[in-house]
Amino acid sequence: MRFERMRPDQIADAIGRNLPVVLPIGVMEYHARHLPAGVDLLIVTETLARLEAEAEVVILPPFAYGAASHAVAGPEGTGTLHLDAGAILPMAEALFAALLAAGFRNVHGVIHHQTENFAQGMPTDLAFRLAARNAIFRFLEAERGPGWWGRAEMRDYYADHAAGADPFAWIRVHPLFPKGAAFPFDHAGEGETALMLALAPETVDMGRVAEGGHWYAETAALATAGRGEEGVAIALAHLRQVMGL
Repeated sequence: MRFERMRPDQIADAIGRNLPVVLPIGVMEYHARHLPAGVDLLIVTETLARLEAEAEVVILPPFAYGAASHAVAGPEGTGTLHLDAGAILPMAEALFAALLAAGFRNVHGVIHHQTENFAQGMPTDLAFRLAARNAIFRFLEAERGPGWWGRAEMRDYYADHAAGADPFAWIRVHPLFPKGAAFPFDHAGEGETALMLALAPETVDMGRVAEGGHWYAETAALATAGRGEEGVAIALAHLRQVMGL
């Protein structure tokens, strides 16, 4: 279900059943000459479209303008649109606060950009992860008052946490692929090109793979749609697991 197409009764039903609510997160960034600027976003949104076809999830309109950085290419004529993470943080926190106020308690951000070392984090995902924590802390204090955690009735907090009653699980941010996935993680190389051939083939021009002489795209010629489908299957299994589907 697409949030923007849902009526109030459908939204209330989704909240009542605690359905997963998913925010696709991406960036606009140069991905060599054969791929579009929105690779990192499209890989997420198109994979989520597959998930939506098989499971009950609510998909929010995507956030497309992350902290791409200019590490790969400068801004002029490349398609890279870099927004500083400091600008993203207040917007993300406001969005998460709005979702909590609406009654959602099962929110998941999904990102593919720079997630090869997700435990350490990179600017875009860190901005959303910090925003989630800030929004939850502020919501809890507003709802329960200062000192809410220190009260006697919270003595079972850690036991409840272990049993799954963790308010900080109301909003979580996940990489599209699990750690150690048996699929190439790269930038415009075999892995991302294969995923795009599987998910959005009309955006790929394999005739331009060699243009630009980019070292990071040298393996792109090996990409096939079949290999991409293998990656999509891995990503879908991971999303089902983290969302409890």
